[in-house]
Amino acid sequence: MSCMSETSPALAREADRLFAEYLDKIECAAGLLSAEQVWWRPNPQSNSVGNLLLHLCGNLSQWVLAGLGGEAFERRRREEFAAVEGDDGAALLRRLREVVAACCGVARDLTEEDLEKTFTIQSHTRTGFGVLLHAVEHMSYHTGQIVAIAKQLLGEQAQIEFYPRLK
Repeated sequence: MSCMSETSPALAREADRLFAEYLDKIECAAGLLSAEQVWWRPNPQSNSVGNLLLHLCGNLSQWVLAGLGGEAFERRRREEFAAVEGDDGAALLRRLREVVAACCGVARDLTEEDLEKTFTIQSHTRTGFGVLLHAVEHMSYHTGQIVAIAKQLLGEQAQIEFYPRLK
């Protein structure tokens, strides 16, 4: 899912590539889970895959769509983590796909000037560069958690291999 133009800054092109890579990994892992497994938590202090998908939608929307893109967005961060049930994996993945596509649109339109501007998001002051870097890093972090949970739940049935040519 690439959405970059040739005139976009190099950082925005790389963000687009990484957003697509992480989304593919999330869809691969979470797509293997049943509705019950999507909301499974090892303990009350931990997050389910469902929580992490909600959280990624909220974080990316707040930081990229609202922060960099100027879209109106009201975040309900506590609800992202408090949910113990909700939409099935397919619905959550559709929503994340929509958010990531919109983030790619924002990234595509960023100029060097936008990347140098200062933004305050969640009480953090960052340049546009820092905001985009945060969003990419944040998605990477939670991608790893989602893949690990799927492997934990499915065991050998997971058959998740992202780099088979490197074996």
